[in-house]
Amino acid sequence: MVRGWQQRCPACGTGLLYGKYLKVVDHCALCGQELHHHRADDAPPYFTMLIVGHLIIGLVLAVETRLHPDLWVHALLWGPATLLLSLWLLPRIKGALIGQQWAMRMHGFGTSPDPSLPEPWPPLSIVRPGSEHA
Repeated sequence: MVRGWQQRCPACGTGLLYGKYLKVVDHCALCGQELHHHRADDAPPYFTMLIVGHLIIGLVLAVETRLHPDLWVHALLWGPATLLLSLWLLPRIKGALIGQQWAMRMHGFGTSPDPSLPEPWPPLSIVRPGSEHA
């Protein structure tokens, strides 16, 4: 997740994760790890809004209670701060989620077995009453 936060390949930590602002590269140019099958979807914007909203509202309340500025000062401060913080956080959060998916071998990242990882648990079998295996 740290490598993803740094916008680097989760496998090698040196290749770039993005080709453009939020466009994930198909594969790492250095190690060849396929990255096209990630499924970050709506989670990065949700977490970004959650974090930015809590930070900005806390700061707005702190500034208002201590300094009592005019409304135009609030508009001048918090609009750009919200926009810039959101734009800064969004690719980092998306990268961290892709890194988590890679680490947990989710959504196609685990197609080739990694010998350093432990064997996964066997699937659970459901035994129903009245079946042969009960």
